[in-house]
Amino acid sequence: FIRPALWYAQRETLMDSTTATAELGWTVYPWEEVSGYDENMNTIRTYQVCNVFDNNQNNWVRTKYIRRRGAQRIHVEMKFSVRDCSSIPNVPGSCKETFNLYYYESDADTATRTSPAWMENPWIKVDTIAADESFSQVDLGGRVMKINTEVRSFGPVSRNGFYLAFQDYGGCMSLIAVRVFYRKCPRIITNGALFQETLSGAESTSLVAARGVCIPNAEEVDVPIKLYCNGDGEWMVPIGRCMCKAGNEAVENGTVCRACPSGFFKPTQKDEPCMQCPINSRTTSEGAMNCVCRNGYYRTDSDPLQMPCTTVPSAPQTVISSVNETSVMLEWMPPRDSGGREDVVFNIICKSCGGGRGGCTRCGDNVQFLPRQLGLTEPRVYISDLLAHTQYTFEVQAVNGVSDQSPYSPQYASVNITTNQAAPSTVSIMHQVSRTVDSITLSWSQPDQPNGVILDYELHYYEKDQSEYNATAIRSQTNTVVIRGLKPGSIYVFQVRARTVAGFGRYSGKLYFQTMTEEEYNTSIQEKLPLIIGSAAAGLVFLIAVVVIIIVCNRRRGFDRADSEYTDKLQHYTSGHMTPGMKIYIDPFTYEDPNEAVREFAKEIDISCVKIEQVIGAGEFGEVCSGNLRLPGKREMFVAIKTLKSGYTEKQRRDFLSEASIMGQFDHPNVIHLEGVVTKSSPVMIITEFMENGSLDSFLRQNDGQFTVIQLVGMLRGIASGMKYLADMNYVHRDLAARNILVNSNLVCKVSDFGLSRFLEDDTSDPTYTSALGGKIPIRWTAPEAIQYRKFTSASDVWSYGIVMWEVMSYGERPYWDMTNQDVINAIEQDYRLPPPMDCPSALHQLMLDCWQKDRNNRPKFSQIVNNLDKMIRNPNTLKAMTPLSSGVHLPLLDRSIPDFSSFSTVDEWLDAIKMGQYKDNFASADFSTFDVVSQMTMDDILRVGVTLAGHQKKILNSVQMMRAQMNQIQSVEV
Repeated sequence: FIRPALWYAQRETLMDSTTATAELGWTVYPWEEVSGYDENMNTIRTYQVCNVFDNNQNNWVRTKYIRRRGAQRIHVEMKFSVRDCSSIPNVPGSCKETFNLYYYESDADTATRTSPAWMENPWIKVDTIAADESFSQVDLGGRVMKINTEVRSFGPVSRNGFYLAFQDYGGCMSLIAVRVFYRKCPRIITNGALFQETLSGAESTSLVAARGVCIPNAEEVDVPIKLYCNGDGEWMVPIGRCMCKAGNEAVENGTVCRACPSGFFKPTQKDEPCMQCPINSRTTSEGAMNCVCRNGYYRTDSDPLQMPCTTVPSAPQTVISSVNETSVMLEWMPPRDSGGREDVVFNIICKSCGGGRGGCTRCGDNVQFLPRQLGLTEPRVYISDLLAHTQYTFEVQAVNGVSDQSPYSPQYASVNITTNQAAPSTVSIMHQVSRTVDSITLSWSQPDQPNGVILDYELHYYEKDQSEYNATAIRSQTNTVVIRGLKPGSIYVFQVRARTVAGFGRYSGKLYFQTMTEEEYNTSIQEKLPLIIGSAAAGLVFLIAVVVIIIVCNRRRGFDRADSEYTDKLQHYTSGHMTPGMKIYIDPFTYEDPNEAVREFAKEIDISCVKIEQVIGAGEFGEVCSGNLRLPGKREMFVAIKTLKSGYTEKQRRDFLSEASIMGQFDHPNVIHLEGVVTKSSPVMIITEFMENGSLDSFLRQNDGQFTVIQLVGMLRGIASGMKYLADMNYVHRDLAARNILVNSNLVCKVSDFGLSRFLEDDTSDPTYTSALGGKIPIRWTAPEAIQYRKFTSASDVWSYGIVMWEVMSYGERPYWDMTNQDVINAIEQDYRLPPPMDCPSALHQLMLDCWQKDRNNRPKFSQIVNNLDKMIRNPNTLKAMTPLSSGVHLPLLDRSIPDFSSFSTVDEWLDAIKMGQYKDNFASADFSTFDVVSQMTMDDILRVGVTLAGHQKKILNSVQMMRAQMNQIQSVEV
């Protein structure tokens, strides 16, 4: 990166002795002002002193009053020469080759010959100045003066001005030139903003922030807009930027925003030049943000502004009809002119012209169109359920995205057809009226489309275990029939069809009915008499039962209310304590029809817009894929696609889509974004934004040791921000863990996985989740009250967040390592908490411990967590203090994370156990062959052995520290 010249420092001179044309007139005590020459042999005024033969020298020279002009740090450039003491004959031992520089601040020019006094106090010493080279009498009989140049600075200065003083205490020297100046950052235009001239700070390390102002016709896109002026007067650390407004483009190296000329436009505030108006459009003035369409041409709301304006299509061509009884297949050719668009679809207008009224009327709703009547993408349609012997006219319209903007009706091609006589449609409903041991009485409804007078019905039946070819057929002129001569207790298959003069219709679907067994028949006869006799008593019993049921139900409602806070199914939501206007989460399971929640909160996407590229994993309900989503009028985007496996039950479909109903209610940069769902096609899909780096736990394990602490804290801050948003909406996540956090290419972390069904499943094959009280719970991440009492709240999510913090700082280690879930529960109950991961700042581990408070009321809120992390990011020094390796309360947990070294006989076995066996030879070559020696290893030793991978260094050092702790514990027990 090469900075422009204007970024570099500028110097502002306060005093320069070389520019004097007469005597300088400085106050001396007792230096001497003489004329001299600089290194270029120019005449200048200088001060010199050479009282080397007198002891206890105290020679001063003071400049005139110098006004600081707002500067806080002053720089002094001195050119001087010093004679080598050894070159002076008979020089006493008090000879010096150095001098001192002092300054004295004052609000006015009040100095006199004796005030301020010629001593260090009240003068403030800047430095003792020594010459790099001194001069002496040299060869060839000449005298060579060697000029030294030194620069010193001091500050802060706060008064109106100051004096400089130079003290010689026993040297022979000449003060040739003095230049006093300060540094400033120049006025510049960068990142679309103007930054005014800014003086450097009071210290050499100071950074002075300067706010920028957008240049005309530009607006802020990232705020605040800042540059920092460092101590050397150089601009650095640009923050924020301005961009030219829509209708304006950046010119002259980004220093000017110029309005787009006529015929050009710029729709958005971006770093892009103005674009020429697309075809069939124009601008009406300079600085246009869009081009308007010419007469007869249009643009839809979803069309990009750079797309040409388009018009309506011409009529379809060559409509061909193929009539089959009361159905017709229509096919046609696309229009010659699509209007310049690719979204041409077709509508079918059906008119019946056989009503005897002299004109044509629109067809009724009974006519069926396959695949549909409107919005056909293919040039064909199958039309059925027409009336027999009737004339029809079909108009095939061609429309596109701008047809509704045209004042004219769509252009169409028409075709006339006449239907033939047709057989009746299928009988759709048949039911059993009664049955005996040898007979069944059946009844059915008339076909929806009789297509004429029904002459009779044919019933087709056979025993279930026999072949259909052995079926018996009987005729009936009514829609009720008694089938006799059947076998007792046998199952029969029945089908029926209707007949008109055009012939038989199709058979209905197969239905199964069973005759009574002898025992069932006898029992029914015996039961009838007491039932008749006891009918009055039965009425009384019924009334009593109703009363009892009402009482029981009311009591049950009371129990349900008492237990409701522990239920898994509902997340309760109230608005009494929320800020007015704040959005509240609504549980989709509270809807009587969960599909209604999907329609309300999730956008339906046509499956033609989705293209699956590859399978990237497997989810609870089916495969997880990556692919592309191309919505009309929008750019194609890369998305993640969850699919529902085939053969699903209605409950599985409801549970699968419930996650979309939840996700669709959220809109936050740290919560995964739902693009939409596909429910009207197969497979059913949930489509979300694509997160390139996958789940956080896997990502951290793959990049072990590769991030700074600030980067890790930034990730944690994003997760906390997302959880604060969810908590504000009264949503409780219940399964917050690093595996359920997704990471994109910019290291932005987003909360995901809102499917609550896993808690209600019986399958416990996933060791992460343990059944408890009828549902599965991720024990290692769950708060004690949630494990014991199913009390899930935002406070229990805070506990889980503390575990996520530990996962992040340990680069994806498994919480509690190889402890069993029961061991974890017992350890937490005994107040054990996870120790700090290696290199974890103490401030972060303390925040973890705060999240793991046993009393949930003492845990911080997510808003407090976000504020704490923001403070750490703004003040990185708070992250420098590291937590030492714990020995007391945390040791039982540490023992389970790393194998006990005492169970191994050699260092090689220990290295194999911690999966670092590839370094056996390295350890042996460096004489780390016993546990006593290994336990004393430091990071320098590990590097010297040849371990260069950060993750391996961390694992070995952690294991060595544990070995040392175990040794200390053993020694203390022995003592």
